[in-house]
Amino acid sequence: MSKILNLATPLPVAEKVEDLMDIVTDTFSAQFRFIQNNGEDLMDLVTSGLTAIPPYVFILIIAVLAFFATGKKFGLAIFSIIGLLFILNQGLWDQLMNTFTLVLFSSLIAIVIGIPLGILMSKSKVLEEILKPILDFMQTMPGFVYLIPAVAFFGIGVVPGVFASVIFALPPTVRFTNLGIRQVPTHLIEAADSYGSTFTQKLVKVELPLSRSTIMAGINQTVLLSLSMVVIASMIGAPGLGREVLSALQRAQIGNGFVAGISLVIFAIIVDRLTQSLNKEKSNGGK
Repeated sequence: MSKILNLATPLPVAEKVEDLMDIVTDTFSAQFRFIQNNGEDLMDLVTSGLTAIPPYVFILIIAVLAFFATGKKFGLAIFSIIGLLFILNQGLWDQLMNTFTLVLFSSLIAIVIGIPLGILMSKSKVLEEILKPILDFMQTMPGFVYLIPAVAFFGIGVVPGVFASVIFALPPTVRFTNLGIRQVPTHLIEAADSYGSTFTQKLVKVELPLSRSTIMAGINQTVLLSLSMVVIASMIGAPGLGREVLSALQRAQIGNGFVAGISLVIFAIIVDRLTQSLNKEKSNGGK
């Protein structure tokens, strides 16, 4: 049996995939170039705007936001001040702002695509059965692999980094939106139907408000997955703290790598706690 398998001609999968990629890149080259140029300009503009804010003012804004988001508790606010002052002290402020821009765009695009997709998924059993294995595939595929189509379509830079991050971070928002809407009690849906609610009224006034906590949990996961792609995206030229980690790794500079890594952890903790606090605040407000 093994001899038969050894003699079998390998299927030309790699060649076919390359042919498909060539067709896609040739057909949509103008669109990819448009997105690359304008996307990079837009992100440079946002990063310039963020770096134009004096660091101490930015830190104060984050601290105040953390204070009120956590119900006027000082824990996260004090951590944000100390953590961001540490990053500033280490000369990594500009890299932090580049990372912030990358995570911001990746998360926003993933949320804008993911929530409508999750809503459609919750309304159609057929679509759910089609999308589930695709989402499984997207989540189990190593993030590094997404750099291959990103480079083929957009070259190198921050735009392909955002593209790869969006694909990697999209599934949680889709899954949690679908789950949240499906968990809305049936009797509330029936009550809305009995009052003659339209599809939009039922969705906006009943289903989305009641599933908001679950959807926010998915958004939190999407933001953190976008952040986890920062170092991987730096391999194709995306700027930010990830590039510092990669540079330290290539030069075996353990200290610099440690500082850049700790800065990423500080940023991740602030983002995670802030999004979780906003979710709790919304949930409590809805009671």
